[in-house]
Amino acid sequence: MVLAGQILGRAAAYEGQYVVQTQSYGAEARGSGAKSEVILSRSRIGFPMVRKCDVLVVMSQDAIENNLKDLKKNGTMLIDSSVIQKIPNTRTRVKEIPATKMAEEQVGEKLAANMIMLGALVRATKIVDETSMEKAICEAIPKKATATNIRAFKIGLKS
Repeated sequence: MVLAGQILGRAAAYEGQYVVQTQSYGAEARGSGAKSEVILSRSRIGFPMVRKCDVLVVMSQDAIENNLKDLKKNGTMLIDSSVIQKIPNTRTRVKEIPATKMAEEQVGEKLAANMIMLGALVRATKIVDETSMEKAICEAIPKKATATNIRAFKIGLKS
């Protein structure tokens, strides 16, 4: 999700938005929890930390349990329903996307799940334009993996 947050921030900057992107990782080795926070605004950002988020994208059970408290009451939550088994009762709009399953079956690469979620986020929020996202993906991803990631992003746009 950290890479997805960086790409989202880059796409928003292409469109003239102000952007703050932060990231944090679990203390354990690779594969532990990671978090990316992105603030997008048409005006200057006065405080560079998320207090309550409008949108929460979660791709693990731990992520939903640890971060749901940060989502606004009427916010939007996108969850990877292929890995999250228990969805807490909440006053938010919940969109289930089986991103990991889709990545394995349609892309042949489990790691593409983050790009599927990014596509689903763009579809659900219209926060940035598809063209800006594709440009950001092309610039952030190594050339050998660009086509796969663009394909996964477009799969997410349809979900």
